[in-house]
This record gives sequence, C-alpha cells and structure tokens, in this order.
Amino acid sequence: MTTEGHIAALERRHQELDRQIQAEMQNRQYNDLMVSTLKRKKLEVKDELSRYSEAQH
Repeated sequence: MTTEGHIAALERRHQELDRQIQAEMQNRQYNDLMVSTLKRKKLEVKDELSRYSEAQH
C-alpha cells in the first residue's frame, strides 16, 4: 500500500471510530468503557496520521 493509500485508510478509520463513538453515546445506557476504548483507538489513529503528515513535510 502506498503512503497516500495508508493515510486515506487511516482517515476512514478515524471517521468510522467517530461514528461509532457518536452512535454509542446516543444510546441511553451507553457503556463508558466502550466509549473510552473507542476514543483511545481514535486518538491512536490521529497520532499515526500526524506522524505521516510530519514525515511528508
């Protein structure tokens, strides 16, 4: 996979995690642990995106 392809995949993963977080939080009895886990994964993806972005500049 090219770097651009990997970045695009990471961006899609970041968006999907955001959708999952929003969907879980809409649930009246949402699971705090699940939301925390999803937010942590989203942050990891964001950090990886930042590393690629810095490497390109």
